[in-house]
Amino acid sequence: MTVYFIGAGPGAADLITVRGRDLLAQCGTCLYPGSLTPTELLDHCPEGAHLIDTADLTLDQIIDELASADARGADVARLCSGDPSIYSAVAEQMRRLDAAGVPYEVVPGVPAFAAAAALLKRELTVPAVGQSVVLTRAQARSTSMPEGEELATFAASGATLVLHLAVNRVEQLVDELVPHYGTDCPAAVVAQASQPGEQVIRGTLGGIARAVRDAGITRAATIFVGPVLAAEGFPDSFLYSADRDRSKQPSSL
Repeated sequence: MTVYFIGAGPGAADLITVRGRDLLAQCGTCLYPGSLTPTELLDHCPEGAHLIDTADLTLDQIIDELASADARGADVARLCSGDPSIYSAVAEQMRRLDAAGVPYEVVPGVPAFAAAAALLKRELTVPAVGQSVVLTRAQARSTSMPEGEELATFAASGATLVLHLAVNRVEQLVDELVPHYGTDCPAAVVAQASQPGEQVIRGTLGGIARAVRDAGITRAATIFVGPVLAAEGFPDSFLYSADRDRSKQPSSL
């Protein structure tokens, strides 16, 4: 058998990958995060599938379910919100499966920040404005940030910031970022991207905290900070330039 860690996407049921959807259809057991998984997504599971909501389970209980399926010789779909590569708590699950000798595969999904950027209709890497994106989070009740990954360190680079799990500390974040970006720096907050209740707040770093509080946003939100959010008049990318030698294959894209 195989455990498939499947990126379920940011919320909309149709943003799961074709591979992920097809694997759901063949797995007789599916573990899913109940508060983050649309019921339409579970419709892809085969009739009679064993569905397990992990919202109230501990890590040990989740591993026990995966190991039990392994003992039965059954394939298992382990749905993860967004993409498994970022803030998915998959690393500790894979570590335990490695120790138990249980095979698994990882299926990528659409991360929340990508869905939020799409809603903003903004590219996060704009020529001559910003070519680097920092994905990070705020320190709260979760595990501590590693040494050297303080928000001020990232902000000093001037790169575009994408902050997860941070909206409830937005005032403190603004205080930390203003010395590096200034109060007039473009900022945006997207809550529940791709879902029915999605919200978009646009503004400047100096006013974004008040706007977020006025909108009542308290969860499932991504914060963006950087000049790329309002970039205009930037040069065209060299990728499609008439001056590029097209006899040579580009090294990317």
